[in-house]
Amino acid sequence: MRLRSPFSLVLEYTRQMMAWLLFLDPPGGPEAIGTLGLGAGSLARFCLKNTESPVLAVEWNPRVTAACRAYFRLPPDGDRFRVIHADAGEWVRDIAHRGSCRALMVDLYDHEARGPVRDSVAFYRGCRQVVSAHAQQAGVVTVNLFGAHQSFEYNRRNLEEAFEGRVLLLPEIEEGNRVAIALAGPPLDIDAQTLLARADEVERRYGLPARKWARSLAPALSRAA
Repeated sequence: MRLRSPFSLVLEYTRQMMAWLLFLDPPGGPEAIGTLGLGAGSLARFCLKNTESPVLAVEWNPRVTAACRAYFRLPPDGDRFRVIHADAGEWVRDIAHRGSCRALMVDLYDHEARGPVRDSVAFYRGCRQVVSAHAQQAGVVTVNLFGAHQSFEYNRRNLEEAFEGRVLLLPEIEEGNRVAIALAGPPLDIDAQTLLARADEVERRYGLPARKWARSLAPALSRAA
C-alpha cells in the first residue's frame, strides 16, 4: 500500500483482478462487488473509491480483518461495505447468496501460498451461482492463480468445467501470478474491436492498464464470450 494513496492498487496482479471491468460495468444496484479473501484489503478499498457499488468481502480469519483496519486503512462496516467472516467454500454454496454479486474476485491463499485453498469444481460452480443466479444475469469471476505452480492446471480444468469453457487467461506476470477470468450468464455480444474500445474506457476511468489486457485476451475471445 502507498501511504499517500491507500486506495490505489500497487501490485500488478491486484490490478489484473479488476479485469472484469472489460466485460461488466460496476453493478451500481443491489448486487455487490465481492472478494473472497480479504488480503490487505486493496481490492475492497479500490472498489469503494472508484465505484458506487456495494462491496463485500468474505474472510475466514477475523484477525486478518482486524489487521487491515489497524494498519491498512480498511473502512469499517457500513451501508456500502461489510466483511463477512465465513468459509468461502460454504458461503458460495449457500443458496441465499445466489445472484448477490455481479463481479467476484477470488484470492484464497493460506500463509504458505501453496495454491488456492478452495479450488474444486463444486467451489467454482458456487462462484458461478453467486454472480449469475439465472441464465439472463451476466457475471464475471476473476481468480488469482500461480502459472508455474502445480496447482495451476488443476484449477484451470476445474474452472473450465464449472464455467462450461468460458474462461480467459491473462499472461503470467513476472511474480508468477496468472489471473483467470470466468464468464457466466448469457453470451456476450462483444468482438475484439469492441473489447479494445471498452479497454480504452476502463483505462481512462480507472487508471488501469486495460489496453494491454484486451490485446492479450482478444485472440481467445470468440471461444469464451
